[in-house]
Amino acid sequence: MKIIEVVDKSTKKLFHKVPQLIYKNDSNWIAPLEVTVDEAFDPNKNSFLKKGEIIRWVLVDEKSTPIGRIGAFFHKEKAHAADQPTGGCGYFECIDNQDAANLLFDTAREWLKSKGMEAMDGPVNPGENYVNWGLLVKGFMPQGYGMPYNAEYYLSLFENYGFKNYFDQYSYHLDLTKPFPARFWKIAEWIAKKPDYSFEHFSFKNQEKFVQDFVKIYDKAWKRHGHFNELDPQEVRDFMNGAKMILEEEYIWFAYHKGEPIALFGMVPDVNQVFQKMNGKLTPLNILKLLWYRKSKVITRARILIMGIVPEFQKSGIESAIFWHMDKKMAKRKHVTELELSWAGDFNPKIISLYKSVGGVHTKTHYTMRYLFDREKPFKRATVIE
Repeated sequence: MKIIEVVDKSTKKLFHKVPQLIYKNDSNWIAPLEVTVDEAFDPNKNSFLKKGEIIRWVLVDEKSTPIGRIGAFFHKEKAHAADQPTGGCGYFECIDNQDAANLLFDTAREWLKSKGMEAMDGPVNPGENYVNWGLLVKGFMPQGYGMPYNAEYYLSLFENYGFKNYFDQYSYHLDLTKPFPARFWKIAEWIAKKPDYSFEHFSFKNQEKFVQDFVKIYDKAWKRHGHFNELDPQEVRDFMNGAKMILEEEYIWFAYHKGEPIALFGMVPDVNQVFQKMNGKLTPLNILKLLWYRKSKVITRARILIMGIVPEFQKSGIESAIFWHMDKKMAKRKHVTELELSWAGDFNPKIISLYKSVGGVHTKTHYTMRYLFDREKPFKRATVIE
């Protein structure tokens, strides 16, 4: 076996070929857009890399057939939010062979160690955690947009190497053909009509205003988390601009109290229902397919990417009021019959309670794994948010 750094078109091609070979007989796998994967490694496309570094490799066998791949990365500031400097590994794919997996993990570990890291999380992405984050361990079905899929044996590859579960990520599914609990709507309408509260959905016309509101809410809502880092507005801009083709303005909502942003709710159409037909290629024909399928109501699901409420309003019922406003817009989209609420970390019991309160059913579980380079150091799971 041989590890090759991805540096040119030919090695990129090998990198993208790995999952195609691994999942060729797995109908649950949906190929991510290759251009999106490549952009994560491009300093001109990924603002994470303004203060970070990234590298990727492909593993080939003695016949030069690609059998595995991995990326490694770290952020010079975010790495120090943990108990020890911690980087990440991601875009991991590998045949069911522990020696092959170990070589990939070893390569990522040694590179991160050379950069001063003392641990690595995986499989994660070089950016925010609402896309491509975690190892699937329950719910082996076609995943919603931004949720990673992997073969069932991957958990053994990680655990046998020495990774441990840092936290669980739970995804809930909500059947929109069933009514919300009456009590939920009663609270929602009462809050929504209070004069001090106002609600707006996102618009590209006022994108910068909403980016700034997003960052204000995010930073206040997650500040109490033990591993909090302030959000870079450019990361939000990058996501908005990169996802412009799939975003729906009425799927992203903001709540205000006396004009100050206090809560956000972000949802996207499950374009994986279209990507399933594109095999990872963003060709001109596939772009036309995407636009046509979106208008033809083929997309019947949506995924809630994020919900954040500043602490002083977390028991106010404001989240119910956002659902109340959004529901009126969703009434025009009768073809959308299912919401995926993903994901909620086991360190965040409040959001888990919210997802259950609206009728969400726990459908999938991912793990965020952590590997400590010092094998004698005690392992600590993520701190629960009080």
